[in-house]
Amino acid sequence: MASVNPFNLSDSEEEAERRPNETVDTARSPRHGAPGPPPPPGNPFSPPADAEPPTLLLSSNRTSPSGEGISLSAAASSAMAGSAETRVSVDVIAAQLLRDQYILTALELHTELLEGGRELPRLRDYFSNPGNFERQSGTPPAKDQVLGPGGPLNRANSISTLDSLDFARYSDDGNRESDERVAVLEFELRKARDTIQALRANLTQAAESEGPSQERKNFKSSPEIQEPIRPLEKRALNFLVNEYLLKNECKLSSITFSDENDDQDFELWDDVGLNIPKPPDLLHLYRNCGTPLSSPRSMADVSVGMDLGDLPGNCITQDPPKKPDLSQQNEVVQELEYQISLLDNEKQSLAEQIKKLQSEIQTLKRTVSSPPPTTLDLSSQNTSNPCSSSTTDPLSVPPTDNGKYLDIRGVAEPESAPDPASTQKTSQSHNELKSRPAVQFDKPNRKLSPAFQQALLSFCRMCSDSRLGAEVSRIADSEESVMLMLGRCLPHIVPNVLLAKREELIPLILCTACLHPEPKERDQLLHILFNLIKRPDDEQRQMILTGCVAFARHVGPTRVEAELLPQCWEQINHKYPERRLLVAESCGALAPYLPKEIRSSLVLSILQQMLTEDKADMVREAVVKSLGIIMGFIDDADKYSQGFELMLMSLGDPSERVVSAVHQVFIPAFAAWTTELGTLQSALIPSLLARIEKLLMQGEHSLDEHKLHVFLSALQSLIPPLFAVVLQNAPFTSRAKLHGDIPAIEVTRFPRPASPLQDVATIIGSRETLSALLLLYDHQLEHEGTTGWESLLWVVNQLLPLLIDIVGRINVSSSTCVHEFSRFFWRLCRTFGKIFTNTKVKPQFQEILRLSEEDVDASVGNGILTKATVPIYATGVLTCYNQDEDRKLLVGFLEDVMTTLSLSHAPLDSLKASFVELGANPVYHELLLTVLWYGVVHTSALVRCTAARMFELVLRGMSEALVDRRAAPALITLCSGPEFSVRISTIPAFGTIMETVTQKELLERVKMQLASFLEDPQYQDQHSLHMEIIRTFGRVGPNAEPRFRDDFVLPHLHKLALGNNSQSVESKRIDIAMQLFEAYSALSCCFISEDVMINHFLPGLRCLRTDMEQLSPEHEVILSSMVKECEIKVENRGMADAQGSMSIASSLVGEDAKTKFLSKMGQLTTSGAMLANVFQRKK
Repeated sequence: MASVNPFNLSDSEEEAERRPNETVDTARSPRHGAPGPPPPPGNPFSPPADAEPPTLLLSSNRTSPSGEGISLSAAASSAMAGSAETRVSVDVIAAQLLRDQYILTALELHTELLEGGRELPRLRDYFSNPGNFERQSGTPPAKDQVLGPGGPLNRANSISTLDSLDFARYSDDGNRESDERVAVLEFELRKARDTIQALRANLTQAAESEGPSQERKNFKSSPEIQEPIRPLEKRALNFLVNEYLLKNECKLSSITFSDENDDQDFELWDDVGLNIPKPPDLLHLYRNCGTPLSSPRSMADVSVGMDLGDLPGNCITQDPPKKPDLSQQNEVVQELEYQISLLDNEKQSLAEQIKKLQSEIQTLKRTVSSPPPTTLDLSSQNTSNPCSSSTTDPLSVPPTDNGKYLDIRGVAEPESAPDPASTQKTSQSHNELKSRPAVQFDKPNRKLSPAFQQALLSFCRMCSDSRLGAEVSRIADSEESVMLMLGRCLPHIVPNVLLAKREELIPLILCTACLHPEPKERDQLLHILFNLIKRPDDEQRQMILTGCVAFARHVGPTRVEAELLPQCWEQINHKYPERRLLVAESCGALAPYLPKEIRSSLVLSILQQMLTEDKADMVREAVVKSLGIIMGFIDDADKYSQGFELMLMSLGDPSERVVSAVHQVFIPAFAAWTTELGTLQSALIPSLLARIEKLLMQGEHSLDEHKLHVFLSALQSLIPPLFAVVLQNAPFTSRAKLHGDIPAIEVTRFPRPASPLQDVATIIGSRETLSALLLLYDHQLEHEGTTGWESLLWVVNQLLPLLIDIVGRINVSSSTCVHEFSRFFWRLCRTFGKIFTNTKVKPQFQEILRLSEEDVDASVGNGILTKATVPIYATGVLTCYNQDEDRKLLVGFLEDVMTTLSLSHAPLDSLKASFVELGANPVYHELLLTVLWYGVVHTSALVRCTAARMFELVLRGMSEALVDRRAAPALITLCSGPEFSVRISTIPAFGTIMETVTQKELLERVKMQLASFLEDPQYQDQHSLHMEIIRTFGRVGPNAEPRFRDDFVLPHLHKLALGNNSQSVESKRIDIAMQLFEAYSALSCCFISEDVMINHFLPGLRCLRTDMEQLSPEHEVILSSMVKECEIKVENRGMADAQGSMSIASSLVGEDAKTKFLSKMGQLTTSGAMLANVFQRKK
């Protein structure tokens, strides 16, 4: 039972009302809310969730809020565990317990209710009242009786609770006189504490009233002088701060704060002052006192008696009257209406500006297309202006931004749409504006001296001494001066803008960085851009990248290399992954705008370094995507080997998201580059195949399946570009016509691509082009053949034979390898089409497999059938298409393989792998049952045995209806045959049904069949049948229905163990004993009822121990420990009734009892002296 303080109750009525609605978390400490240690996951020895609580109340070191505790005995009566015929309310039970003085039982009931989220007011009031326990000290309870009925309760400690009980005080050899003396001392200590609390109350009152009144008046008259904090205020603020830290999960800060104020008890508000009411928490004070009231635009004059600021802080927390609420609501409505009107006006002004800007765009376009004389005139005007010669004037050069950006130099805002003549006049007036003399002002007809006039004007509060004052007093008079001013001001503006809104500065920073004449200032601005946000999120990074691309388009590749790339290089090792992520994404986004030499050298090196060194998965994922973009723009053929190594390095990354990015972006882009180089078929694919072959040669005994998966997945991602190469280099490519009626491509024609870059239509160019090529492709394969089609002939004559040879060399028992190759061939056949599969792929497999009747006894014909070629051909090639002829071909192939392997006594691993791979998909369950029914009705007993063993593999995951309708009748049919070997072969399948099916009628039929095997006299001497039954019971027993395990499995294991004691053949006896040991070891981790434990499990273990004493002393040591533990548990069953069903090995002490038990059994090869200590208890 979790450690819960039953006295940790608040005296606050508000908390008492709120507590029934709260869920009690029994895994947290009541004081600090610290999470307790969770139970070990999956522990088979832990009691079930619905088990009743144990009768012993564990100790708990907790302090009640009132500073008082109750020292109670550690044992509680379990009278509440019994079930009553009529429903009795919990309150009635609690009243009866209190009336009969069953205090500990009532306390445990109260604790259980608190843990369950319930609370009885009767018990709460009783246990929160210290007066209920202030009575004369009684006799300490004896060893076997914690509290007698109606007996008095011992005096409790003042501070300690049940956690701090010293049970040694009540031992038989203790001194009763010392106990009574301790009780007296405890009472005196409690009274002393009460006196301390009373004195503290007096001191609190004195602290409130002390302090010179004159000093307070001085502080109030001079608000800039802060009044020093008083001790009472400091303690109150300390308590509120500590409470705030705890509520907001700042536990370490709270501990540090408590250590720094060790003279204060932060558990009790009474420590601050007993007569001082506890104020609200800091959040409540802040919301009510810390937020200034908003000043509305329209105010009404009202008469008040006192300013709100003069009131004390705790007065503001009172509920305001109703009338001010109505007035405030009216003011809020007026404010909102005013804002709406402002927004409407702004909307109208923006609409007018949009119209004006559209008209200006049209004017500029007409100006650009104006006659040559006007253009020459404008250009002459522009060249005469040295300030604007460094920038591009949209009036003289056509805009390169497609009208997306406006140059507003010299463009006014006319009231109507200007024509080209008015635009020309505007530009002239702009030039005249800069060349005209200074503005003249009217001088007054006064005779003031200049000194007096200057002194008079000095009273105007202007400031030009500071940096900002100098900027404000100097107005820019040209575009260049505007850029210079922005370059000076932006570094001071950015740090003062909110982080959430700094992306609004990106356009301003970029425009200034583009047009600023000083390289140093431009570098500073770009540095600000990359450091604008400390940890930019995804949207903010996208905005920065968009700005970088716009900058690159505007300034060209030279400045991108000189100005942007250094910023990326500086951030490559930044401590925040978001900043490194920005660098990785920038390299890909800027790739099209960089010089080609930089793309294949510096940028590639940056990304390679980040891929190798960066520890963040999201950064490496972005690096891989940027590498894919680089591969799409690189044109240096010498970088092929580096790209290939980067691909292999990325595929070996431990992060799945990085590997996914490789398949989605990098490999398609790299394959497109190798296609242009002409090395896809000559270098890239052969290199991967060579690595697979080398892997198979090195790992004949222990194949590195992860590396095989890496290489094979890369090959699988290269199938779409390979098919695109075949189509683009076909003889009919030049005859493809896009006009006319081109049928749409079927949705299921190609497998679903992992990304758009793996879509064949994207690689080819369009779906129309792909559709036209597919028509000619199918026609060419079906009617004209492959003569002269080099790319396809390479696939048929070189790729397929090499793949089939590799398939024949992998281990058929490796389900991972079989699955990987099956998916590869399935994707290859679906991509290249049905005609290609039927005419090119299937004939090559069929020629190798040679499934003819005359090859049954030939060693050449049987060798290939035991390889992985069989399951890969069945699941990867024959399942590509699901029409009737395809299904018939698959059924016939599996039937032939089953017959051939059975009659030639060959291993069945290849057939099992086929059934496991196909059985994972429910679509093929009916088909597999059809194949197995062929084996059930076969004339050969060998084939029927094989079919019976295959049922065990198919039944897992099959629907119960299908098992009841087809599988179970087929198994019963096999049991009715005359051969014992066939009947024995059905036992594992029956066990699988008992393990996976819940239908009662079907389970009863299977149970009857298994009972006939065990109870029919004709099976008494069938040693192999008993071995198979025991092996099956040990496998399915822990997962089977508990009633089936208790009523059927364990009793029959007991009979088999008893019968094995009288077995005369020693070899058979040791075989049965070893199987029984494995079965009992597996079943010992289950929950077994007491009756079954006494009547079957323990007697069976004793019989098995008798056999092991003579046959295997090492096993006898473990069995003796198991028997001893079971006997101890049976003797203590009366004390553990509340725990429900038990686990045999539940008393093993350690981190995980099941793991420890199985690991000890695995040490049977060690000496007997070491095994004797396997089940020793820890001291």
